[in-house]
Amino acid sequence: MDEVLQNPVFQIKLSELLGQDWFKIGIYLNIEQRSLESIKSDSINVFKQECKAYEMLKKWFNFDEKPTFEKLKLAILSIPKMDLLKEVEDLASGFFTMSSYLSEGASKTGKRKLFKKHPNSCKKLKPFAQSKSDKVEKKRIINEKTSLPEISFRFSANKDSSNPLDVASRVHVNKDISEVCTALKNYYLKYYGKINELRPLLKTHASVDLIQKFVDLCIVDAYNAQIDVVGSNERKQFLQKQMSYTPIPYSKVFMNEKSVILISGIAGIGKTWLLRKCLLDWSNNLIWNNVELVFYLECRRLNQYPYISNMNELLNVFYKDIVNDFDISKHTTLFIIDGLDEFKYLNELLNPNLSSNFPIVNALAEIQSYKHVVAGRVYAIDKCQNIYTEHIDKLTIQIMGFNQDGVENYVENHVIEEKKEVVKATLKESPIAKVMATVPFYLSSMCKIISDSSKIYTTSFLTMTELYANIFLYFLQKHIIKNNVLVYEMMANENNKKYVLTICRIAFELFIENKFVFSKEEVLLFINNFNEVDESLFGFIERVETHLGIFYQFAHLTVMEFCASVYAYNCLSFEEIMANEKLKSCLSMICGLSNKNQNILLKFLVNLNPSKKSKEESSLLIPILDRLSKSINCLYYDEFNFFYECFYESQSSFTDEINSIVDELNKQWFGWTIWINDGKTSYATSCDNYFVNYYIKSGRKLRWLRVYKNILSDEEKNLLIRCSTNVRDVWFYRPINFEGWKPKDKIEVLLIYISDYLITKKDFEENFLPWINLCEELELELHDDIDFFKDICQWIRCSNIKKFKIKYRGKNFRNLDELTL
Repeated sequence: MDEVLQNPVFQIKLSELLGQDWFKIGIYLNIEQRSLESIKSDSINVFKQECKAYEMLKKWFNFDEKPTFEKLKLAILSIPKMDLLKEVEDLASGFFTMSSYLSEGASKTGKRKLFKKHPNSCKKLKPFAQSKSDKVEKKRIINEKTSLPEISFRFSANKDSSNPLDVASRVHVNKDISEVCTALKNYYLKYYGKINELRPLLKTHASVDLIQKFVDLCIVDAYNAQIDVVGSNERKQFLQKQMSYTPIPYSKVFMNEKSVILISGIAGIGKTWLLRKCLLDWSNNLIWNNVELVFYLECRRLNQYPYISNMNELLNVFYKDIVNDFDISKHTTLFIIDGLDEFKYLNELLNPNLSSNFPIVNALAEIQSYKHVVAGRVYAIDKCQNIYTEHIDKLTIQIMGFNQDGVENYVENHVIEEKKEVVKATLKESPIAKVMATVPFYLSSMCKIISDSSKIYTTSFLTMTELYANIFLYFLQKHIIKNNVLVYEMMANENNKKYVLTICRIAFELFIENKFVFSKEEVLLFINNFNEVDESLFGFIERVETHLGIFYQFAHLTVMEFCASVYAYNCLSFEEIMANEKLKSCLSMICGLSNKNQNILLKFLVNLNPSKKSKEESSLLIPILDRLSKSINCLYYDEFNFFYECFYESQSSFTDEINSIVDELNKQWFGWTIWINDGKTSYATSCDNYFVNYYIKSGRKLRWLRVYKNILSDEEKNLLIRCSTNVRDVWFYRPINFEGWKPKDKIEVLLIYISDYLITKKDFEENFLPWINLCEELELELHDDIDFFKDICQWIRCSNIKKFKIKYRGKNFRNLDELTL
């Protein structure tokens, strides 16, 4: 295997795999620290990690008299990175197999046998065998960057490969099912007990002990879940889902054995964590007790074996030291497929009518004959459901991120001791930080930002725009620019400004076209030197390799939306922004960028385009809010909520311009309204509180307060109390326990519609009578089975109510004489 290290194509492919881990691996290969630092500081290849990895390998070959594959493996294990080790072993195994067939001593007879066995493969290999000289051939391979490793992998199932299994776990055909089962469980416990956590965007790894420190995830029933990958309201849909779904216990999902479990979730939400946890629990006999064999397969690794035609061949590649041609069909077997969206041939797999030239599609389709768990992004799992019949024993779930215990455990296990209290205070005091902490992407980013900063962050992340700006600039500073200068120094550099505007322009152009997956050609429409920019986009934009070519997508749709907002704010006029319907979801962030607080980072993202006049920038908020106020219809509370959201993101006050906007709506018959209902998120409630605070301070009265909820959060209680001090009409649609609090200020109209709820006299007297005593006009609808109607009549007689209407047992009561009947 050591000879593959000298193969120039292998070196290139190996460098691509090592990526940003080259520095740590170089340390364990005993390369001098100063040599590694020299490579790291190379300004020519500042954005190209594989180039640095390649330079590191050359250093190793130069100083080490005997570089071996075993030394390389030990260095990778020392990081530790088991996933990377497997990929490197697969790569080396493929090259080793290919080199044995292409070596000068290979016989013509052997090649003819190879051609008969793999005719399609050998047709592609023929040009390599007929090269005039090794030197010319190597140059051709390097220049063309051929897919030699992918071709060679077709044969790797028949060759020995280094697999990190100890000798004790190796089994053979003559071993029985108990021995195979035991070997699998020992393998998972040894090599999957820890996982290299990839922190989204930050691209740094941490070894996480899944047995001792597994972070609890919020699992929900996703049968009716909407696709949240393609669409401009991903953030809103995600927050609403948090309110509307009831978490399902882990034990309920995996203790009850289903034939099929489909697991969906956005990137970085924790799907792989959950699957690895399942492997460990099965190995410890905690779940799937009736399953004899469990095999875990990652689609990104399956892509490397397109010509394997059945599941047995596939298992002999990934688990050959365990199964060794063992017949699994006679035993209860479960397959776990991770990353369905990463499978190159997904369309062919999910559409049997489509022909495919790649046998791996048939191999993967075989899992339908077994119990299986499949995980992937929401859009892929949504498509996957179409291949199953209605009667199949299937469960579809969605991962919504960390539950509350999971958030607390993450902070405890991943934040340095001196910063834990600051992080906890931030998550408690900032409603934005609190709600977004359930997503691993945001939680890990916030923890990293707070841990690396001397600034006290308990009042930061106040708005959604601030959260995105912090993450964007932190990543730019630490992982793109990489010079550890302060943010204001970094953004004073004109080249850095141009880079940010380039990223934001890409996001904008593609966002308004609904292109969430795009090609190099589409980027070339507005980027001249793509090869230079390509590598520098890493982190903001990720590459997706398919058999049709390489495609690109933003790491997260919300990041794409934020970047599009930054571009629109810097480069478009108010008229252009409002004329583009696709930018409606960006309006709150565009307003957020107008925040004039000098203590936040947003100021570094609003002066990127020198051609745009500062006067136009400062006035952008006002016309947007004015246009939104004119479109508000009292029947659609979403329009009110959106205005409150934009006002909140701007962190503005009631200036003369905003006063005129507010007064204009008050002149209309409906006025300003606040809703409290089950579908309202904590973020939306924060927006309402911010607006109401300024509105009531200005001496104005709210037109309506409408409450469609019976159990209120602390934030909702505060909102209701604040509204009650200056509101004309109050509507209640459900019984509410106000826990001793009573309103003090008079209201004009009170409506209590609780005919669907049987309420006791005590609850009515404690919670609704104080409101009745303060109103001038009352509408009341009661449940037919209440037995204290006479008491209500007496309370009304003793009140200052001038006009009322009571509906009870099919009758309408409108005056005091009727109440005596």
